[in-house]
Amino acid sequence: MALAGAGFLHAETALPPVRAITKGPKFHWFGYYDKLQFDPTSRYCLGMEVGFEHRSPKAEDTIRLGVVDTEGGDSWREIGSTRAWNWQQGCMLQWLPGSKDQVIWNDRREGRFVSVVHHLPSGQERVLASPIYALAQHGQWAISTDFRRLNNTRPGYGYAGVADPNVDFAAPKDAGIWHVDLKTGQPKLLFSVADALDVPQPKGDWGYSPWSESRHWFNHLLVSPDDQRFIFLHRWRGPKEKQGFATRLFTMNADGTEPYVLDPYGKTSHFIWRDAQHIAAFAWHPSLGKERF
Repeated sequence: MALAGAGFLHAETALPPVRAITKGPKFHWFGYYDKLQFDPTSRYCLGMEVGFEHRSPKAEDTIRLGVVDTEGGDSWREIGSTRAWNWQQGCMLQWLPGSKDQVIWNDRREGRFVSVVHHLPSGQERVLASPIYALAQHGQWAISTDFRRLNNTRPGYGYAGVADPNVDFAAPKDAGIWHVDLKTGQPKLLFSVADALDVPQPKGDWGYSPWSESRHWFNHLLVSPDDQRFIFLHRWRGPKEKQGFATRLFTMNADGTEPYVLDPYGKTSHFIWRDAQHIAAFAWHPSLGKERF
């Protein structure tokens, strides 16, 4: 239904043409808004395919991965599969930045989470020893976090199938944010969950549970447009949060130095880099009052 009145155009004149590019009987989707779904020509579109809905993934559930040719009758060409995925973000499937023929995704193989670099023309793949979360703009490295811990602390964002070795620890020293070299696949721990607790809360605890009574994790990593810094959420849940959680928004240098709490007020959610110096985020500030989010 079109909106009428000043400031609004009729839908038929305001909206561009839209069409579905996948078809049933199976279900298709992509994932998060910050991943490269289209190749540099905007012709080929990545997607995921599964045969069920309305329940969380189990360890044995496999999804199919494919490319849609939007100039070739929207044909679907399967390129692989994975057992490391969720509904929110899929398997981090995306084009390598600047590449017209290489894509990457996460998988579970031999009891661990890995990432796969796939060459579309040949079908050849390289398996990297670490999963990835967000890619640098030049495609040489990525940052990652612990999907085992996410599956326990924030179901819907982690992957089933590998137990969290730190399930009984509030803030582990060997889990956190890793730098992943996309040539060698070698991960390097930059900033642990325990490290985050050593960074003071700029505005006090704001009524949240003490660090020692909470379980902590990281989520939503994203590299800046100039590859100099990255951003992520430090989240925790304790007696005061109950089934919810509190949040701090961090930025830090790409090498893990100079961590900075950009938003300490507890409720940062979705965000995106506007440019290398500015971030747009859904958040809360005390100047707006307690009831506004």
